[in-house]
Amino acid sequence: MISRITGVLFEKSPPRVGIDVGGIGYELEVSMSTLYDLPDLGSKVTLLTHQVIREDAHLLFGFATEQERRAFRELIKITGVGARMALAVLSGMSVSDLAQAIAMQEAGRLTRIPGIGKKTAERLMLELKDKFGSHLLVEGAVGASRSSQADIIEALTALGYSEKESLGAVKGLAESVDVSEGIRLALKALSR
Repeated sequence: MISRITGVLFEKSPPRVGIDVGGIGYELEVSMSTLYDLPDLGSKVTLLTHQVIREDAHLLFGFATEQERRAFRELIKITGVGARMALAVLSGMSVSDLAQAIAMQEAGRLTRIPGIGKKTAERLMLELKDKFGSHLLVEGAVGASRSSQADIIEALTALGYSEKESLGAVKGLAESVDVSEGIRLALKALSR
């Protein structure tokens, strides 16, 4: 299994990129967010990969971040969602936006992505609900630092609040808030 590629970027032809590694050119399919993060042609680049071996092809998919690759792998586990549809989802929204849409159960945000209908969006919501935990939700929230925010969300869910409610309460917290103060402020927001 090929898990990472480092080489010189020689081609950008959305959704494909070409990377030269020691004289061998690898073709990878990437999401639009990864494509936008790539440097100019001729620059050195490193991409995390996911390899798919089919009867008629060996395919490589490239990702700028581990979270994007993890989300891709969760998406392709869902019945009826192939690698290209998973790339379309990740091209249409960031991982944090996807995690937030799933936590808030906003299927409408997914139906805006070409190729994702209402039934597919609802299936994604249902099957990914437990797989996109607070560690991914934290990135979509604005405000407090990631570690304290994750602790606050975890504490609120332990108290019986849903991830959707917890995420909404944590969204407006200041970056400098510590965990105990953040929990107090979040509980105050939830009591309104």
